[in-house]
Amino acid sequence: MSPTDLPSSLVLVGAGKMGGAMLQGWLALGLPPAAVSALDPFASQELIDLCAARGVALNPPLASLSPPQVLVLAVKPQMLDQAALGIAPLVGSDTLVVSIMAGKTMGDIAARLPASAIVRAMPNTPAAVGRGVTGAAASAGVAPAQRAMADALLRAIGRVEWVADEALIDAVTAVSGSGPAYVFHMVEALAAAGEAVGLPADIAMRLARATVEGSGELMFREPDVSAAQLRKNVTSPGGTTAAALDVLMAPDGLTQLMERAVAAARRRAGELSG
Repeated sequence: MSPTDLPSSLVLVGAGKMGGAMLQGWLALGLPPAAVSALDPFASQELIDLCAARGVALNPPLASLSPPQVLVLAVKPQMLDQAALGIAPLVGSDTLVVSIMAGKTMGDIAARLPASAIVRAMPNTPAAVGRGVTGAAASAGVAPAQRAMADALLRAIGRVEWVADEALIDAVTAVSGSGPAYVFHMVEALAAAGEAVGLPADIAMRLARATVEGSGELMFREPDVSAAQLRKNVTSPGGTTAAALDVLMAPDGLTQLMERAVAAARRRAGELSG
């Protein structure tokens, strides 16, 4: 990543948990605080303190702002109409709009803002610790240099996967955008199963959490080893793990349940558009 990929001016619209995590990542990456303005009428004390400490302009008068190189939309999807009324003058002919709103398509954004260069992205909550993953798609109006800028900004919070078809962003949302919740629920379920076989609740939860934390770190450190191979590495023929996997990998097991869950999330992402 080259410092020249970073924008000379950026306006962040919406600085809640995800927007705030992105802002911290950009500043850590080397984006000058004076280049950033954050707009959030419901700014948290954490955001207020961050902006004050780093010299980021928080909620400056809109009339004082010029169209930036990059405008990042990090508001809740249902707030797009209200936000667009105020920020439309900030979208210049050369402004790249990067949206992280679930379900809102490039068409939805173009119908409300005078934008021709749009990147639609879906990060996930591990961005808060710099270990997120973001799926992104670019409109036909995005120039190569603009895509490089978007890539640099998104990589400040973790990995980035570009998809050629915007329609796949709803699938990205269903897999990785919502995925941390699936993992957290799996921890809940594993801990509850531990309780059911006699473990004290606190020990069961610590075991479940540490198991998922360690397994994730192992996958991170062994990127060339498939998840299937890592599973096989744990599984001795006829052993305890194999007995459990006979249940999880049954015809009505975890794969089919996850397919239904991801399909439901993708449908809901589509319902949020418009």
